[in-house]
Amino acid sequence: MPLFTYKATDSMGKPVTGTVDSPSEDAAAKLLRQRQFFVTSLNKKGDSLLSLSFLAKVKKVGSGDVANFTQQLATMVVAGLNLPDSLTILKSQTTNQQFATVIADVEHQITGGGNLADSLGKYPDVFPPIYVALIRAGESSGTLDQVLTRLAETLEAQREFASKVKGAMIYPVIIVIGMLGVMMVMMTVVVPKLTDLYKDFGISLPATTQLLIDMSSFFVKFWWLMIALAVGGSIAFGKWRKTPVGELVVDTLILKIPLFGSLQKKVLLVEFTRTLAMLITSGIHILNGLQILKDSLGNVLYRNAIDEISKKVEKGFPLGDTFAAYPIFPPIVSQMVKVGEETGKLDDTLNKLSKYFQTESEHLVAGLTTAIEPIIMVFLGLGVGFIVISVITPIYNLTSQFK
Repeated sequence: MPLFTYKATDSMGKPVTGTVDSPSEDAAAKLLRQRQFFVTSLNKKGDSLLSLSFLAKVKKVGSGDVANFTQQLATMVVAGLNLPDSLTILKSQTTNQQFATVIADVEHQITGGGNLADSLGKYPDVFPPIYVALIRAGESSGTLDQVLTRLAETLEAQREFASKVKGAMIYPVIIVIGMLGVMMVMMTVVVPKLTDLYKDFGISLPATTQLLIDMSSFFVKFWWLMIALAVGGSIAFGKWRKTPVGELVVDTLILKIPLFGSLQKKVLLVEFTRTLAMLITSGIHILNGLQILKDSLGNVLYRNAIDEISKKVEKGFPLGDTFAAYPIFPPIVSQMVKVGEETGKLDDTLNKLSKYFQTESEHLVAGLTTAIEPIIMVFLGLGVGFIVISVITPIYNLTSQFK
């Protein structure tokens, strides 16, 4: 938004100077008159320094910041507080300085005559297209307070659900990291010392011990190569993952992983049904809702399916029938959507579906955690057993020779 510098006199006749964000010179002059300033000079300086200086930093604003912001803004708007005053309060309360800068810029734009949706739309890395579309629908229909309340509830539910899924993965991840750490210590510190001991006695080594020693030697001599391969492989995989072919292959394989693939499907369905319900409830047309929702889904198979479904719906096909043509959507989706279309309560039906898939996801999370623990223990036991046998067998053979 353009930045204007002004010279004016206040109601007491004292000269004042400053800058103001506004979409046009007329809007800037109007804003200054509302502040009871008599403008003597008004010149366009350039784009808003706030938006230019900090635009690259807004990626560090987390989903938790946005959820808290939405909840607090909804409370203030419902209470009757106007948007500029609400944003001023939120700006001072947030602990994330980068987010405070974003809020300040949004506040300046609204004060200068802009609307909330366009102001938030300048920061797509903070406020996704779905968020902006809902705010725009609320402003257009005069139900911004209701939209903000529903949006706050949805964001909080999404954050709580994501927290449960991530929390269930913490224990397995910690165990795996611990196993890798112990393995590295064994290979680089313990085994080389035992190797020197075996060489001094000149005893013949079992195959398992020799394999362990060879692996240890490789670790010690080529650790730099392993790190380089790991880093290079990760970078190469990340770039390939972003290609259309790589994205399709990886997303397809993810959905086929036992247990985890089923969980990923349920999580995507929770996100899809809950968000589409919120879009429809806010008055957004089903076709626009599908197009907005498509880009937010984290799997290319679902994005492609939604794109094809929206094209069929545009041609007049019932929404429920189109879902039945795609195996990635379970039959219950098609059945319940048909019921919603027939009763005229599609948003309520989608909300019920969302709760159903969330319950299923929570059960899968519990089952996945229960299944992973014994699997990790089995692999841990096999690894420890291999190392123990490889280390103890030569020592046992050596003591037998002394007898």
